[in-house]
Amino acid sequence: MTARDDVMDGSAWRTFCRQLEHAGEIVLSADAAANELDRAEGYRYLTRLLRIALEMQLEFADPDFPGFYRASHQTAKIGADNPDNDYLNAALNPTRRYIISGVRGTVPILTFGTKANRYAIDGTMASTGELDAKDLAIAPDGGFEIIVSNENPGSGNWLPMAPDTSFLVVRQTFSDRGKQTANRLTIKALDGPPTPTPLSAATLAQALTRTAGFVEGTAKTFANWAEDFRVHQLNKLATTDQSLFQRAGGDPTIFYLHGYWQLAPDQALVIETDIPSCRTWNFQLNNYWMESLDYRYHRIHVNDTTAARDPDGQVTIVVAARNPGFGNWLDTAGHTQGTMLLRWTGATEHPIPKTHVIKI
Repeated sequence: MTARDDVMDGSAWRTFCRQLEHAGEIVLSADAAANELDRAEGYRYLTRLLRIALEMQLEFADPDFPGFYRASHQTAKIGADNPDNDYLNAALNPTRRYIISGVRGTVPILTFGTKANRYAIDGTMASTGELDAKDLAIAPDGGFEIIVSNENPGSGNWLPMAPDTSFLVVRQTFSDRGKQTANRLTIKALDGPPTPTPLSAATLAQALTRTAGFVEGTAKTFANWAEDFRVHQLNKLATTDQSLFQRAGGDPTIFYLHGYWQLAPDQALVIETDIPSCRTWNFQLNNYWMESLDYRYHRIHVNDTTAARDPDGQVTIVVAARNPGFGNWLDTAGHTQGTMLLRWTGATEHPIPKTHVIKI
């Protein structure tokens, strides 16, 4: 049987649907997330991963004609997505050369990273090249260009690729969305064909296979993370070994402190931390599936701009179902448990917060 046969007789579609059905076992097998809310959010999470995967593997998958799409946003989330970030992704072919054209906005942090995406295989996303906006040559009017290629062009802004590079991640980090403007960015290949080829049966079949693999692989990866945090980081933040997070595509300028929170309705988790010298920091609450809680309607994260400091310069964060009347209160939004994350960006020191649970 060929890919054309599989598409023409519906086999490719039926196989795709069975693979998605199998991914549902990840939700069903998570014993710690067996309450109604966590289970319902788990299945919604799979639909969100499906939307992301179809954008990634089908709609924006042609590296000869790349375009930026958003892989994490308010209603589609992966791996403790940062509410302060706008994420942009684009497909890359390591044998091509690309140019990114942009106008620098006022958002304080802008980074570019080329990645080797193996989420569907082993849950890794290795970095193959990194570039920070602070190192860019930018024109007086804010315009800039970046060459993305295997070989150094010898002048100008350059973002490296490697033989296994498959896509680009752009992170724009806001500290105050009401006052800061995003960067305007476009990307195009410099040495590809003049027009795209029509969709073929083989291309569709491969995209469906990759899509189902991404949904299952991503869900499995972060469910495993959540379980590890639940066992080893219950109501604390002390993941000092960064190797796991970097293999999964983390920003090398960020130090990640992951944890797991679990509280009764009358309890609060109090987090007290020193603030090191850094470019920015933030803390966020996630559900069991490592999706940020719904920041459209609830205050579930705090950063260097929005946090109120204690008189001694420290920051106190309070995680609870209702406002305890002190510290920087974050709303659990109807949840009794989930993961959490504190990021230090550009810090040379990485203090470990003190945490304790109290009655309120």
